[in-house]
Amino acid sequence: MCYDIKASLEAQLTRAQREQDYQAIEEIMEKLIPLTDLPIHHVSGFSHPELLIYTDRSPNFPEVATWGLVPHWVRDQEQLKKIWNRTLNARGETIFEKPSFRISARNHRCIIYVDGFYEHHHFKGKTYPFYVHRKDNNPMGLAGLWSQWKNDETGGTINTFTIVTTKGNPLLAKIHNNPKLKEPRMPLILPQELEDKWLEHHDDELEQQAIEKLIQSYPEEELTSHAVTRLRGKEYPGNVEGISKPVTYAELEF
Repeated sequence: MCYDIKASLEAQLTRAQREQDYQAIEEIMEKLIPLTDLPIHHVSGFSHPELLIYTDRSPNFPEVATWGLVPHWVRDQEQLKKIWNRTLNARGETIFEKPSFRISARNHRCIIYVDGFYEHHHFKGKTYPFYVHRKDNNPMGLAGLWSQWKNDETGGTINTFTIVTTKGNPLLAKIHNNPKLKEPRMPLILPQELEDKWLEHHDDELEQQAIEKLIQSYPEEELTSHAVTRLRGKEYPGNVEGISKPVTYAELEF
C-alpha cells in the first residue's frame, strides 16, 4: 500500500533540474506550486491532496492533479465520493484488467516525485509508523496512472491520479506486516533509467508486456527506514516539518 507520503518542493523539480531547464523551474515554483498542497511533510491520500504529476502528454513539465483516480465513467459527484478512496492505489498486476484503471494503464501513465513514504508496522496489537526513503536521500519517482474527469454538473475538469503498487521487497515485508493483508505491498518505484519508458505510448499487446515488465519491487539495498511519530489519532502533530525524523518506541522490537 502507499497511502502516506512526503513530497518536498525540491522533489518536484527533479526532471527540470536534470535537463537544466531553469525556465521550467521558475514556472513550476511561481505558477504551479501555489495551486497545490506542497510542500508535504506528511499527508494521507484519504485527504485527496493536490500534487504535481509528470504525465505521458507532458513528460517534462508537471500538471496539478488530485490524489485518487476518477475514471471517465464516473457520472457525478456522488459517485465520485463512493469510489475516490478505493482508487488511491492500483495493484500493478491488474492495472490492465480493472475497469477503474485499464484505460489509464494503456494511455495515461504518470510519475509522482516524492522524498519517501510511510508504512505502518504491527507489533503486539499496536501499529508503529515507519518512514521509508532512498539511502542517498534522492527523490523517488513513483509510477502512477492519471485521468482527466469532467464534472457535467459544473462543466469543470480535474486531473486525478493513483499510485501503482507492487509486491513488497524484504524490507517492506518486515515493515508492512498487517495480518489482514495477503502479502506486503510497496509503491512501484521507478529507477531513473526506466522512468521515460513508463511514460512512453504503447499501442499493442507486446508493448503492454513491456510496461508490465517494469512492475518490479525496488531493490531493498537502496532503501532505508526508521520509526517516526504517530501519523494518526490525538498524538498526530499534522503536516509539520520534522515529522519524518526518527523516533524511538521503548516497547517496540523491530
